[in-house]
Amino acid sequence: MINKPRPTKNSSEINGKISPVKKGKRVISRRPSSKPGAKVIPNTTQSGAKVIPNTLKRQNRDVSEFIAPIGDQEDVDLIYGRHSVLSALESERNLNRLWIVSRLRYDHRFHSLILRAKENGTIIDEVEPKRLDQITSSANHQGVAAQIAPHAYLSLSDLIERAKSVSDPVIVAADGIEDPHNLGSIIRSAEALGAQGLLIPQRRAVGITSTVMKVAAGALENFPVARVVNLHRALEELKAAGFWIYGTAANASEPIHTVNFSGPTVLVVGSEGEGLGILTQRCCDFLVSIPLQGKTPSLNASVAAGMALYEIYRQRWVNTLHFDKLKFTPGEASLVKGRFNGRGSANS
Repeated sequence: MINKPRPTKNSSEINGKISPVKKGKRVISRRPSSKPGAKVIPNTTQSGAKVIPNTLKRQNRDVSEFIAPIGDQEDVDLIYGRHSVLSALESERNLNRLWIVSRLRYDHRFHSLILRAKENGTIIDEVEPKRLDQITSSANHQGVAAQIAPHAYLSLSDLIERAKSVSDPVIVAADGIEDPHNLGSIIRSAEALGAQGLLIPQRRAVGITSTVMKVAAGALENFPVARVVNLHRALEELKAAGFWIYGTAANASEPIHTVNFSGPTVLVVGSEGEGLGILTQRCCDFLVSIPLQGKTPSLNASVAAGMALYEIYRQRWVNTLHFDKLKFTPGEASLVKGRFNGRGSANS
């Protein structure tokens, strides 16, 4: 009987119980050696194999010197475009850094504002258009971009207080708007048509990002926004403050032109796909619809909001006397003035 030698186990099998991978006559362990100074022998089974040095740390250091693309930063601190940056400069908003091409830096609209921003600590970089393409991920920057602090939201109580400083205020509430372009368009229309502010939820909705600022075209510099945890609770608080809540819904029975928008008003706009949620509809005092004639069943959220806001504006314009917009002869002007002061009559 021949005594056969006992098979020995590889060190990697003993320590880590990992089966080695056999390639030809060589045995290559899956686990690298932990001994200091150990060398890794490259696999020479493939002809022309090369060892690539690890340059990850150096690459990360180089990339960190540049601002990240917009998508990586979630669009929170970068605005671009002439209207957006010009509005930020005019309102003396705190800008950390400004990138601008030479032909715009000395433009009469920008030059004095840039000098004032520089005095306030803003870093001004005169760059080539390619650099702006890199910063904005090839967005339509129009030759200027700025890095700003995240948008400062108002509390709901502050928004109500500011809105009530005017008679018959209008607040827009966005229920689950996720597209920043839609939210920016709503803000632009609301500010242009005289609304006093915007209410948005924190969850399942877009916030004020650089894309929103770009689409709003500077309207956010004069338009307050409140962000709340619970939209339904906020609507109830607005009711308690004396506001009437109007929700827009495609299947509502009340056409918008038949509704009398009087008093403090909250216009609630639904999300792009689902519209107003069931709980949000229950919080509304009225549900209104925009009559359509074509085969398209619904409108874009921002378009519907703009049309509803204009109807509110139109009704209040009609119900308000604007003597500065009317032209009278001297005799007619004195007659109208006397009538409304209680001192005149048709025969006087």
